[in-house]
Amino acid sequence: MQERWSIEQYQEYQKNKGKKSKYGAIKTSVDGQTFDSKKEAEYYCNLKLRLLSGDIKGFCLQPIFILAPGLKYKADFIIFNNDGTSEVIDVKGFKTKEYITKKKVFEDKYNLKIKEE
Repeated sequence: MQERWSIEQYQEYQKNKGKKSKYGAIKTSVDGQTFDSKKEAEYYCNLKLRLLSGDIKGFCLQPIFILAPGLKYKADFIIFNNDGTSEVIDVKGFKTKEYITKKKVFEDKYNLKIKEE
């Protein structure tokens, strides 16, 4: 018995063929948003629940911060707490040298800590 693919299945196969994450993360889509990892997608789902329950005031996906001319840092989330504070969140499976450097520059420039999940 021969397996047959639909055109859509074959196109999806071709699109993903040979694209493996360097660190083993699997891109995951939720609500039309594509996240770099399952862990990040799960964190997003948790934030949605926290928002619905009134635990937080809101959140933003992938805010971009300018560190220097030509140097940007894109966090995974920023959470707006009910008490008026905010948290910059980076969901990490592996810390690259580039991330560690950008984190130091970010924390010095903005006087904020990045919370790693």
